[in-house]
Amino acid sequence: MMKILIAEDEPVTQRIIQSLLVKWGYEVVLTQNGMEAWEAIQREEVPLLALLDWIMPGMDGSEICKKVRESDGLKPVYIILLTAKDRKEDLIAGLQAGANDYVTKPFDVRELRARIQVGQRVLELQQALACRVKELENALSNIKRLQGLLPICSYCKKIRNDENYWEDVEKYVSEHSVAEFSHGICPDCYQKVVKVELEKLKPSD
Repeated sequence: MMKILIAEDEPVTQRIIQSLLVKWGYEVVLTQNGMEAWEAIQREEVPLLALLDWIMPGMDGSEICKKVRESDGLKPVYIILLTAKDRKEDLIAGLQAGANDYVTKPFDVRELRARIQVGQRVLELQQALACRVKELENALSNIKRLQGLLPICSYCKKIRNDENYWEDVEKYVSEHSVAEFSHGICPDCYQKVVKVELEKLKPSD
């Protein structure tokens, strides 16, 4: 169940939002003001989506946005500002402060739910991407690479290893990389070796 932080100092609005979120299947973390919201965001089990009222005592929503975006080590939080401000300049200021989205008051219930669902999809994509990056990092860390100058015998083509022993090329490459071998015969060897041996096996007239 996804956790959503509510930072709203107006009791009636807080209860309305809480009841809606619970009805929609979310777990709710309630805070009464900006300072409580900032403390909740810094906890280890931080809700990944936050509904922040723009105007709150102690610290307003835009200030929290700035602190979240400027703080290293915090988990990414998808922030939706709740605001009665509807001027374009105010909305731009909120987004520039670090908000991901906003909902104007009085809010439409369907719009609020839709914007929360957008945030949830974004967070799920981010988490999937982070898992994929982690898988790729693990895969890269397990890749062995051959590099540097390889001493190889001019006649038998064996390679001298780090302990000064001579090994077959296949064995050396297998131990120092993730390469696997399949065997075949190149055209030159077929003409010089295989064809000659086949001719020897032919019955003489």
